[in-house]
Amino acid sequence: MHILLPPSETKRFGGGSIFVPGSLAHDRALRETRDRVREALTELSSDEEAAAKALKLGVKNRDEVARNLVLDSSGAMPAIERYTGVLYDALDVASLDGAAREWLSSHVSVQSALFGLLRADDEIPAYRLSGASRLSGLGSTLKRVWAEAHGGVEWQQFEWMLDLRSKDYVALAPMPDGVGAWLHVAQRADGGAVRALNHFNKAAKGDLVRRLAQSGARIGTEAEFIEWAASHGLEVVNGPHPGELTLITGLGAPGAAARQSN
Repeated sequence: MHILLPPSETKRFGGGSIFVPGSLAHDRALRETRDRVREALTELSSDEEAAAKALKLGVKNRDEVARNLVLDSSGAMPAIERYTGVLYDALDVASLDGAAREWLSSHVSVQSALFGLLRADDEIPAYRLSGASRLSGLGSTLKRVWAEAHGGVEWQQFEWMLDLRSKDYVALAPMPDGVGAWLHVAQRADGGAVRALNHFNKAAKGDLVRRLAQSGARIGTEAEFIEWAASHGLEVVNGPHPGELTLITGLGAPGAAARQSN
C-alpha cells in the first residue's frame, strides 16, 4: 500500500539540514521539471508585488515570497514535518513513535507543486507555491508540465495506492488506471443520510493516515483496506465511480475518539 497526500499552503520555516535537490525521490524522471519550475518561481519571486499577486498572498503573508529566494540556505526538513495545516495537524507526526514514523517513510508520498512527487522523508526547504498558481516564466501551466513529467515515474513500484490528494494535485500527477483508488470523505447524519464532508475533510484524512501508521498496516488491495478499516472502527465503502472509495465518518470532528483512546 502507498498513500498519496496533498501538501499544504502553510509550512514550517527553518530546518537543520542542507537542501540537496538530487536526493529527492524520482530524481531521474522529475529533475528537469523541478529545475524549470524552481527557476520560474525564483524569477517571479524577485518581484514581490508580482509574486504576491500571482501566489494570491495577502498583506500579512507577503514575507513568504522571500522564502522562494533562499531555498538552498533556509534549511531542510522531511516533507511530512514541513507541511502544516488541518490534515497535518490531525496526523500529528511529532507525537508518533519510531515504528509509526518508519511506516510513514515507507508508505507515504506528498505531491508538491514545486518539487513534484516526494517521499514523506524527503528533506525540503520552506516555499510558497500552490498547484493552482501560474508561473509566467514557465511557458505552460503547472498542470501540463508536471503531468508530462510524472508520466516517467515508475508508478508500479507502489503496488496498490490510496489517493488522498485534492483535485488540483491529482491533476499534477494523474495516477494510472487500475493501480489504486481515490478517497472521498462523507458524513453520516443522525437520520442515516450520507452527505459530503467539507470542513472536516482534511482532518478525517489526517486521522486516517495516523491510524494506518500506528497500526503498522499491511495492505495490498482495495478489499484489504476496506477490511482493515472495519476492524479499526471505520466505515469505507465503494465510491460513486470505479476506482473511488468513500470514508464515512460520524458526527463531530474526525479523530476525536481516536485521540481519546491513544
